[in-house]
Amino acid sequence: MSAPAPPVCPRHPDRPSYVTCQRCDRPACPECQRPAAVGIQCVDCVRAQAKTVRQPTSRFGAPTRGGRPIVTLTLIAICVVVYVGQLVNDRVTVEMMFVPLLAESQPWRFLTAAFAHSPGSVMHILFNMFALWITGQYLEPLLGRVKFLVLYLVSAIGGSVGFLLLAQLPEQLGERSGWTTPTVGASGAVFGLFAAVLVLNRHLGRETGGIIGVFLINGVLGFVLPNIAWQAHLGGAITGAAVALVLAVTAPAGRTTVQTAARRRWFWPAVLGILVGLAAASLWRIAAVDNALLLQFYSL
Repeated sequence: MSAPAPPVCPRHPDRPSYVTCQRCDRPACPECQRPAAVGIQCVDCVRAQAKTVRQPTSRFGAPTRGGRPIVTLTLIAICVVVYVGQLVNDRVTVEMMFVPLLAESQPWRFLTAAFAHSPGSVMHILFNMFALWITGQYLEPLLGRVKFLVLYLVSAIGGSVGFLLLAQLPEQLGERSGWTTPTVGASGAVFGLFAAVLVLNRHLGRETGGIIGVFLINGVLGFVLPNIAWQAHLGGAITGAAVALVLAVTAPAGRTTVQTAARRRWFWPAVLGILVGLAAASLWRIAAVDNALLLQFYSL
């Protein structure tokens, strides 16, 4: 009578094994064995279990994964490519810059201006990209790629809206004023990131002294140095703070998983509400300026 055949690994039938998986009780060869709390498990059981384990996330729903801040690097790359295009062809700047006078007829400029920079000052793009890199490395892993991108883009739009709302009107028709002055740069979006760091750090109970110092220094420079659109800085900061406040409210501490998921779903309607508010403020300002210019015309 012949002896029974030895058990073999299901994944490698040519390899006998008397070691069995603690979960499925199947033989597992040394290549398919994975250490477990008790004994070993086969590679198939380990993979199946991994699919059922909830991946850890940050307070704001971002997966706690490592790696490079892809969105931050992409935004920097876009700005650099656009800047090279500006140096090659002045038309790039003309087509992307934000001018309050053109806001109603060419609304895309609210956003495109944030990707262009002053061709005459390399420090303009260097400072903004450095600030974006520093804040992006912190915020992108904390918020997740999508929410970080939303924060950046909405803050950029808010910066242009701030410039529009605070642009000075000409005292007489035909005079140059803030209403016809172009602006470019990611400063509004960057100040939105600064404000978001401040709001979120306070929400998380983290240190805020450093970012407050950054705010004060850059805020003063915006008023002291010439050719700096402090209005865009202010608009971006207020908008970024508003988005960050929404993030904080929709990601409270001490909630169950179900309660947290329900709160997070309100993030998108709230951001849409911020965008609607920015659009309404812009239309109101444009209508008010049109009326003021008409009064100047009829008073001639």
